[in-house]
Amino acid sequence: MTLPPAVRRWWPQLKRVHRFLTLMSGTLFRTVAPVLGSRGVARTATGRSIDTVAREPGTVALHAGGPPVAVPRRPTPGEPAGHPVFEEERTAVVPATFTLEVTNGRLAGDFGATVTPGGILDHETSTYFGVFDWREHPLYLRPTLGRIERVEGSVLSLAARGASGNYYHFLYDAIARYGVFEESMPGEQVDAVVVPHGTRYQRELLELAGIPGPYIQPQADRTVRADRLLVPSNPNWALQAPPSTVSWLRDRLPAKEPPTTPQRLYLTRGSAPQTRRYLEEEELMPELERRGFVRLDPGTLSVQQQIDTFHAAEVVVAPHGAGLTNVTFSPPGVRVLELFPSTYVHRGLWAICQAIGADYRYLVATRPARPGRHNAGISDDVSIPPDRVLRAVDELLG
Repeated sequence: MTLPPAVRRWWPQLKRVHRFLTLMSGTLFRTVAPVLGSRGVARTATGRSIDTVAREPGTVALHAGGPPVAVPRRPTPGEPAGHPVFEEERTAVVPATFTLEVTNGRLAGDFGATVTPGGILDHETSTYFGVFDWREHPLYLRPTLGRIERVEGSVLSLAARGASGNYYHFLYDAIARYGVFEESMPGEQVDAVVVPHGTRYQRELLELAGIPGPYIQPQADRTVRADRLLVPSNPNWALQAPPSTVSWLRDRLPAKEPPTTPQRLYLTRGSAPQTRRYLEEEELMPELERRGFVRLDPGTLSVQQQIDTFHAAEVVVAPHGAGLTNVTFSPPGVRVLELFPSTYVHRGLWAICQAIGADYRYLVATRPARPGRHNAGISDDVSIPPDRVLRAVDELLG
């Protein structure tokens, strides 16, 4: 679910309400689930898929992929120095990958929650933003699993939190999981794929990545029941962008044509308020243009054009946003400066830069966060004096 810009500023409060409602409603809905049969919500859950297999061994199987991997990361220069969002993730541990197979499995909602015939929510393949206790999963905001649509044969799930309307999450939480499927079940053929495909970029990415259809659009009020449900694990569930995932995407989505744009890019987020736009953009641009930069809105390009453009990029400056996901396709050594509001610093794009060997720097606005707003201003605009940005750019240019 994507919140309208006017509502995003209230995300921390809405998230607390969301978690409270799922706890309360879930208690009731799980009680009546046995009466509703296959339409009833999951009555219990497991934290790990291996435990789901142990509880329903005749119905659920696990196909192993890659082993767990520790990913050390380089120190990150930026202002203020030593920001905890980056320091806390200097050593990431990426769990082992796998594909979960569920006979007569159910895939609920647009977030792709995996439910077994025995009424178990497999939480490891059903992660959601800010939810660590399965009882707070949005699956429990509805009294039932909605209408059940049976699909014959083998069905692959690439549905995930945020993938329906966000370029970053679609690329890393949906498309990239096809690589996990290929690794853990090589040569396996499926009869349908549950994956968002309603937008141009989604259809382009699916085609470019060579993911065959037919496609089924995940919907909030619908559950897909498959004869054989296959659900790859999500190595990016903690926004870690593992090097193996980044490498798979770079190999699967290569550049094809040399771009006509210069190699120094400033990524704009437009002018709409509360969209994490950079407020001093018009003051900054003349100075950036003198340094050879062009202003670019990646969303105006086709996916292949974005891949081609970023493949040739030398320097990228941008306020935090999904358009910066395209550094996935940039060459090692690309120089990146990411701008953040003081109320929201996100590690997802930094992790990609670490994986490709980028020279990454950050700037965080100095305006202190309001009480209770620590790292919660998800849509707050960015205000940093242009001279401060230019000093960082000139240092980056060397």
